[in-house]
Amino acid sequence: MITAEKKTEKKTNSAWEVALEQLDIVAKKINLDPNIHEILRNCKRELTVRFPVKMDDESIKVFTGYRVQHNMARGPAKGGIRYHPDASLDEVKALSMWMTWKCAVVGIPYGGAKGGVICNPKEMSKGELERLTRRYASELMIIIGPEKDIPAPDVYTNPQVMAWIMDTFSMNKGYSVPGVVTGKPLSIGGSEGRNEATARGCVYVISEAAKNTGLNLKGATVVVQGYGNAGSIAALLLKKEGCKIIGISDSKGGIYNPDGLDPDKVLRHKEETGSVVGFAGAKILTNEEILEIPCDILVPAALENQITKKNADKIKAKIVAEAANGPTTPEADAIMYKNGVLVLPDILANAGGVTVSYFEWVQDLQANFWNEAEVNAKLKEIMTKAFKNVWDIAQKHKENMRTAAYMLAVNRVAEAINIRGIYP
Repeated sequence: MITAEKKTEKKTNSAWEVALEQLDIVAKKINLDPNIHEILRNCKRELTVRFPVKMDDESIKVFTGYRVQHNMARGPAKGGIRYHPDASLDEVKALSMWMTWKCAVVGIPYGGAKGGVICNPKEMSKGELERLTRRYASELMIIIGPEKDIPAPDVYTNPQVMAWIMDTFSMNKGYSVPGVVTGKPLSIGGSEGRNEATARGCVYVISEAAKNTGLNLKGATVVVQGYGNAGSIAALLLKKEGCKIIGISDSKGGIYNPDGLDPDKVLRHKEETGSVVGFAGAKILTNEEILEIPCDILVPAALENQITKKNADKIKAKIVAEAANGPTTPEADAIMYKNGVLVLPDILANAGGVTVSYFEWVQDLQANFWNEAEVNAKLKEIMTKAFKNVWDIAQKHKENMRTAAYMLAVNRVAEAINIRGIYP
């Protein structure tokens, strides 16, 4: 038990250290005011809650949950909630900081937040998950709300979990408050296109990157690490663009076929068996080996710290599009940039999810809903503009795309802090 805790601590500490290192690198490049830099190196609020949940066998188990708000200078806090056995305060802090930059990159009026509960939802019944969610939501009542902090789905949470949070919040308020969360089912104020938004936004950015680098998407080879919501939908959408999916992995391992994989059939296989491993006609690889397959486009859509200084030299993709949060370390960034790999950073590449979450929140507040074509058109406009802004900064300052995205984001947040001033 002690060994497992130490291992988790080391892993999660590194996520926060990576987030701080990324900020520090950019602060020097943009000559950030040291006082603003100090503010941005710290989170505004960190809430830790420990709460009891009655399990199906009538026993009581105490769970630990977190909600962190990094910065709210540009608007209410926004960020997902993840249920994961390795969730930790340091990880949630890092993710909340990345959300601040992500919202700023695409220009939506939010600050960054993130939440997490230490649990293994794969080992819990629906009833246990509902009771855990409702109690966790009750503990968060003091800091969430449509004007304050708007949670959303993340790793191992989904529209049903958001519905439970929305209902719990509403029952405590005495009236329906659909705008308290996003990523909800359509029947209670969700948005058309939200489920596909992270992957669709990623594909819009990949498409712009391909245009700017002369890569033809028709026939381009693609490897996807992580076959959850973002990874599987990205694979399906890229196939529609004419790409050939040659490698796919999930938490249990990966599969490879140089002649191509049908992402629809792989998804059905995973739903039936619990993993992509064992798909007919494909070679089995490890998650590490999947990343090293020669391809045109690599989509890391799993967890943090997948590409490090240990394997960055082995990445043979032309474009790495980060559908996951924090899959690449700063050392790996430098190595891939030197090797000519174009990395589309998470705060740009996967910002489609928070962008359509913003659309959902706006629709809830106005009680006026858009169709999917409108949602996708607005998403494409925002993602295309954000890519151009970041690309132009990268070209002008001869920086990699992550540094350019951070330069854009940090400047925007710093401007908001400056113009608002320090109270009192």
